[in-house]
Amino acid sequence: MITLSDPNDSSTQPTPAPGFAVIYRWRIHADREVDFVAAWSRITGLLKSERGSLGARLHRGQDGIWYSYAQWSTEAARADAFSLGPVDEAAQAVMKAAIAETFPEILLEPVVDLFAAG
Repeated sequence: MITLSDPNDSSTQPTPAPGFAVIYRWRIHADREVDFVAAWSRITGLLKSERGSLGARLHRGQDGIWYSYAQWSTEAARADAFSLGPVDEAAQAVMKAAIAETFPEILLEPVVDLFAAG
């Protein structure tokens, strides 16, 4: 954890960061964006409720690429969750069909977490 300049100022103190995060990136077929969002939402919700994910966010960049930022307690927890196979095979197939191009994952180790809780 990074030490901030004023340790007495609780408004700027970092909260403990989740142990592991991943950025996923895709280019989505223009006519399949609604399908992609629905399938991504279904899969992400199940990963959170049934497999220990800490949640995720989905973004569409100005560059036309879609980004998802997902958090897990550990890299091992993510690996264990995915080793069980798809949480919803039908949603996985819809998501896969909507993807025109997949870019390599970016693995991240959080250092400071200043996201708003909730």
